[in-house]
Amino acid sequence: MNTKKLYYGSAYIKEFDAEVTSCVQDKKSWLVELNETAFYPEGGGQPADAGRLYIFADTAARTDSACDKNSAANADAADFVAPAGASITVTDVHEKDGRILHYCDKPLEPGTKVRGVIDWERRFDHMQQHSGEHIVSGMICSRFNCDNVGFHMGKGIVTIDYNADITFEELKVLEEKANRYIWENHEFVELWPDEEELKALDYRSKKELTGEVRITSFPGADMCACCGTHVRASGEVGLVKFISCQKFTKGTRIELLCGKRALDFLSMNFEQNAVIAKSMAASLDKTAAVHSKQKEELIALKIRCAELETLHFEAVAREYENKGDVLIFKPGLSPDSVRKLCVLLAASCKGRAAVFSSSEKDFKYAVCKEGADIREFIKEMNSALGGRGGGKDGFAQGSVSASEKEIREFFDK
Repeated sequence: MNTKKLYYGSAYIKEFDAEVTSCVQDKKSWLVELNETAFYPEGGGQPADAGRLYIFADTAARTDSACDKNSAANADAADFVAPAGASITVTDVHEKDGRILHYCDKPLEPGTKVRGVIDWERRFDHMQQHSGEHIVSGMICSRFNCDNVGFHMGKGIVTIDYNADITFEELKVLEEKANRYIWENHEFVELWPDEEELKALDYRSKKELTGEVRITSFPGADMCACCGTHVRASGEVGLVKFISCQKFTKGTRIELLCGKRALDFLSMNFEQNAVIAKSMAASLDKTAAVHSKQKEELIALKIRCAELETLHFEAVAREYENKGDVLIFKPGLSPDSVRKLCVLLAASCKGRAAVFSSSEKDFKYAVCKEGADIREFIKEMNSALGGRGGGKDGFAQGSVSASEKEIREFFDK
């Protein structure tokens, strides 16, 4: 017997009563079928619902306290008792040949009466994302004469693929149009046309459809064959926000946020911008301009510092002119600076130059001897000092985990 799909009658059913018709064990779950359900199964790019199934207590076994709890003031729940441990978690839902399979963490005997309770926050989020996707996809497909060829509603972001080249600037125009449509609060319409009525409808679909087809519509924005759950009216979507637009195979992939996800994203960005603005001593609307200016200033400072560092390294190298083998320690140098100083020293001292620079965990090093093969020396040094690294043509670079004392003792051998 196929399960009656209550979510088509109303996407706003949060609780329902049903009877278990079958239960079989899967690899990790119990697959429970009900005679009717409001749990939406994964499909059409929309994830499945989650929630719980509460077991109705045997009337003969009910305690007085349970009866007292279900007083006349609670008459609609008078036959329902949910003591501790009498509930089953629904983790996933799938449809196979008209059968709705509820993936549960515990088994249920066929004939058991249960009350299903939907995880409403999860469901309404999915309704906002799916409805918002319909509105923007209808507008995008109409504007660019293209198709929606891919749709995925992830935990954080909705991704949609279109077989057309679309720029982010063009999307921004449609984003404003879509939000205006949302705020006008257009009513959602659901149709179940017969074969002749279906032929007369201009609806979006990836393939030609026959038989019983559900057509969903946000009039003036989109009409599409869809099995998902949607809000009553566009105003409940609240907001849509495009967050990326990139080339994808032969078209464009966009990332979209709707409803609370969009609000949370914008709130996060505002908070981050406020912190940055405070650190820059800039107003919230000037952070990008101030950042650009500071970046230019930073680049100029880095160039000047590199020039001064080179002058300093040249002066250090002159101090060791013709001194033979040299070992020096310079704290706080980058690997590139260690290399530059070592090369200058080797050219000046006419021997083997070794530069070590300490960091929080180890010493970065560079060793250079022009025209010499130092590979065996570096291999021995790494072994003795817990190092790693290497090189060729008289130059090697890496790091050691030894102390300065241990390094000096090795070079004094």
